This record gives sequence, C-alpha cells and structure tokens, in this order.
Amino acid sequence: MKYDRIDSELFVKNRKNFMKKMKGKSIAFFNSNDIYPISADSTLAFEQHRDIFYLSGVDQEESILVLCPNAKDDRHKEMLFLKETNEHIAVWEGPKLTKQQAYETSGVRTVYWLKDSDKIIAELVDQCDTLYYNHNEHYRAKVETETREERFNKWLKEKYPHKKAERSNPILQRLRSIKDPTEIDLIQKACDITNKGFRRILNFVNPGVWEYEIEAEFIHEFLNNRSKRFAYTPIIASGKNANILHYNENNKQCRDGELILLDVGAEYANYSSDMTRTIPVSGRFTKRQKDIYNAVLNVKNEATKMLVPGADWKQYHVEVGKLMTAELLSLGLLNKSDIQNETEENPAYKKYFMHGTSHHMGLDTHDYGLLDEPMQANMVFTVEPGIYLPDEGFGIRLEDDVVIQESGDPVNLMKDIPIEIEEIEELMNN
Repeated sequence: MKYDRIDSELFVKNRKNFMKKMKGKSIAFFNSNDIYPISADSTLAFEQHRDIFYLSGVDQEESILVLCPNAKDDRHKEMLFLKETNEHIAVWEGPKLTKQQAYETSGVRTVYWLKDSDKIIAELVDQCDTLYYNHNEHYRAKVETETREERFNKWLKEKYPHKKAERSNPILQRLRSIKDPTEIDLIQKACDITNKGFRRILNFVNPGVWEYEIEAEFIHEFLNNRSKRFAYTPIIASGKNANILHYNENNKQCRDGELILLDVGAEYANYSSDMTRTIPVSGRFTKRQKDIYNAVLNVKNEATKMLVPGADWKQYHVEVGKLMTAELLSLGLLNKSDIQNETEENPAYKKYFMHGTSHHMGLDTHDYGLLDEPMQANMVFTVEPGIYLPDEGFGIRLEDDVVIQESGDPVNLMKDIPIEIEEIEELMNN
C-alpha cells in the first residue's frame, strides 16, 4: 500500500464497538470487494470494501472477516480468512498478506486460509441463533452489480435458511459516523494532500489551459504525496460548465474572464477529503464575481457555526436556506415577490442553490451516518453552499470539511487551503 501502516489498535476498537451491539449467540460476516473486470483480461484497480477495512484494516481482495463474540473457542471470536499466496502469485502480482502480517495489520490473532472457510464457518454457525448480513444501505446507494458481499449473503441464506437474520448496516451507520482521533488524523492527511494539489494549480492556471490539464496537475501532486487516487471523480468546470452539478468531462479550454469551479479531493489510506474552490482563469475576479463569491463564502462561514452537537440535519438545511435567501435578496437575484410565492417544498432560493449543504465524510466521500438522529461530536461534515447563474455563464461553490466539537465551532480540516479572494489572487499572480 502507498500509505503508512495504520495502528491496528484502531481496528481492534472498531471491532469491539461493533460486537457490543450484536445480539447474543450471533455471528457477523464482512467480505472484500471483487476485482471488477472491464474486458478481455483488463480489470479496474482494486478498491477495498469500506466495512471490512473499517473493522480490520485488511486492504486485499478475497478476504472475509468473521465476528462471533460468544464462540465457545476464544480463538474464534474474531477470525480472518485470506487468499493463500504462492510463488506464482508472488511473481505476477506481488506477495499477499501472510498470517503474521494480517495479525499485525488488524490485531486479529486467528487467521485461516480461505479454503478452510466453509468448514469453520459451519462449525460456528451451529453455535449461533442469529446471522448478521451486511448490505449497502446508504441513502444514496444505487447498486446494480451483484457484489462479492451479496453473493456471500445469498450463499449464507440458502445454506442456513432457518437462522434468524439481522442487519449489520444500522450498527455500522452509527459507529462509522463518529470518527476516532486516528481517523480524523487520516482525513486531515487527505485534506493536506488536497491543499498541496490546489496550491500547485494556482501557479498553473492561465487563459488557454484545458480542464484536463488542471486535473493532471492535481493527480500528479496527489500521487507524489502517497495518495493513490482522487477520492471521487473530479469536477474541473470552467465557465458555464460549473452549472452542471456533476460535470466531470473536464475537456473544455478555459478562457480569460471565466471562473473555474474545482470540486476535487485526495484520498489517503482509503479516507476521503472533499474540497471545492472557485478561481478566476485570469487570476483576477470581476466585481460581479466577487459579489457572488463573498455571498457564498458568508453562507459557508455561518452554516459552519451551526454544526454543533444536538443539531438536526434537516432543520440545519432549513436554516442554511434562510441564510442563502438573505444573500440572494441582497444581490437582487430574489425579490420580495419571490419570497411571498415560495412554498415549503419549493423555496425561492432553490432556483440558484439546488443541492444540500452538508453530508457525512470519512471512508466514503458520502459517508455513513443516520440523518434522523442529532449530530454528535467527532462527526465530520462537508459545508458546501453554492450559487449557480447559467444566464451569466458561471457558478460558484465553496466547500470545506469540518469536525464537530463538544463545544464551540467545528474544527476546519481545510483551514490552510486558500479561500479568501485576496489570497487566491495573490497566489495566482505570483
């Protein structure tokens, strides 16, 4: 792996917290992702399933984590099943984890090869009344491919149809939403790498540059700093492209007078960062661009202060809508008639700001979190308001990643990434 080894104590704690939530006489299973084929013998780069990584730190295909806190044999309370390596695999793909390395990575003492899994799992299931099935239940998930996890679930259900079934996801949604200090450090590392990428492109952007060239500068800096990839598909949207919220073709030439909306983040050790900045191609904002920019920045700064323990996610977005409405009235983009005619389902500000302001951040860019429960300390959220003006040929969005504190304002993990107009202009013109 490109990243430095994570202290296995993080994964030991995560498993302990998960097993505390399990019912008596139960067993839970977590699988690696597949290596997905493209065509012929080509595959996508392997990406580990975030749940098995969260609970074990194992970043390797064909792995299974089994948790059985009431197992009769203490060795079987936690187990890993791994793909057994051999000389052929070592030559062509590199060595896989040995049993000792798996223990050092995860803190799981009992490690078996995958070929032994059926027999040992059968013995354990016989001791249990309840099986925990792990499904992707994220509110934004749209899964059309049968994953290795779901194939395993299907096999489990067919083999043990009379056992009670429980879901792992509600436990993980709650646990993963509150970050351990080690996790916050890893997210901070991803944000620091993003900062380096952003500062690199401030010295690179000029009229005539292409969006994909900016993308290339970012990934160059990310790889140089032990990130393996973008945390998500980057958005390099110049001019009117900024009004397409998920624009990612990144194939337009940037012209003098335009703005570029950059929604880009580095990953580090599978943890995400999520940054948005908007900069002028020429290195100078126009008066109109400054006015819109500062309105968005004001909303972001005030919205950030609302992220405190006990806050309600839905009500938070209502209050951010009020902030944005005030800014749009001040800019003359809305008038009193617009406000009088708005409805709860269709507030007037949505004409210019049509997406949400904040989402959970962590192992996934849109991370796990129960949105109907109050916010808690050590949750990490984005704050990303925007104003989009297709008729004027530009859009502005600004986004930081922040950690909720027990008291006081959240800690901004992106505080070192330039965001004030004066600093951006100074850096671009140096």
